[in-house]
Amino acid sequence: MKRLILAIWATLSVLLVVPALAQDQLPPAPLAYRQLDDPVLEAKAQRLMETLRCLKCQSQSIADSDAPMAGDMRHQVRSRIAAGEDPEAIRAWLIERYGDYVSYAPQNKPIMWPLFAAPLVILLLAAILLRGRFRRGPAKAERAE
Repeated sequence: MKRLILAIWATLSVLLVVPALAQDQLPPAPLAYRQLDDPVLEAKAQRLMETLRCLKCQSQSIADSDAPMAGDMRHQVRSRIAAGEDPEAIRAWLIERYGDYVSYAPQNKPIMWPLFAAPLVILLLAAILLRGRFRRGPAKAERAE
């Protein structure tokens, strides 16, 4: 029984670990570390890559990151720019694929308004409470005398 459990555990660990290790063994994408031949297109790609966040790194853009995933994203950006695609369309595609976190310039969506309204509401409530507190404060002091 112990041998069966050990065999199952060994098989599962090999099946789960090998694909994870294989991911880093793949060669980098062709345009991950090679610039485009046209300097104008490369400048467009570079500007876009500096505004996109690497999903594996701590707040690094894909232009600065050496992570394999950032290389794949640089390849996607460069190949799509070379194909004539608009940088904003590429950004929209990456946001659709990876979520809003991938962009350093988040889009304004109706669901985000509480993020901007909450601090204003808290400041307004604090002002109302402090105003009431200061109005009552001197009156109590006069009664005590």
